[in-house]
Amino acid sequence: MSRDRVENSTLPPSLRGREPIDSHKRAEAKALALSGLERMTDEEDAQIRAAAESDPDAPPVEEILRRKAGRPPLAQTKRSVHLRLDEDVVRYFEAGGRGWQTRVNAALRKAAGL
Repeated sequence: MSRDRVENSTLPPSLRGREPIDSHKRAEAKALALSGLERMTDEEDAQIRAAAESDPDAPPVEEILRRKAGRPPLAQTKRSVHLRLDEDVVRYFEAGGRGWQTRVNAALRKAAGL
C-alpha cells in the first residue's frame, strides 16, 4: 500500500485525504489507552460511570447489549419474485433514478386498487 494520502472519491468525505493507517501507530495508541485504563482509580471510574449514567442521551449498557444489529423488521415484508416486463416499461421507471423498483410496486398497488 502506498504511503500517499488517500484521495479516493468513493470514500466517505470524512475519510478522504487521510493518511493510511500505520499499524505501528495503532499499536502505540492501543498500548497508551490500555496503560491509562490500568492506572485509572476506582474513584475515577465511578465518576465516569456516574457522568455516563446521568447523560439522558446515553442509553444503559444493558439496553445496548439487548439490541439486535441491523435494521428493525418491517411490519409488512416483501417477497422476491421474478417478473418479466417490457423493456420500455423498465426504462421508464429506471429513468426516475434510484428507487425505481419501489415505484413499480406503488404503480402495481394502485392498479390493483390496494
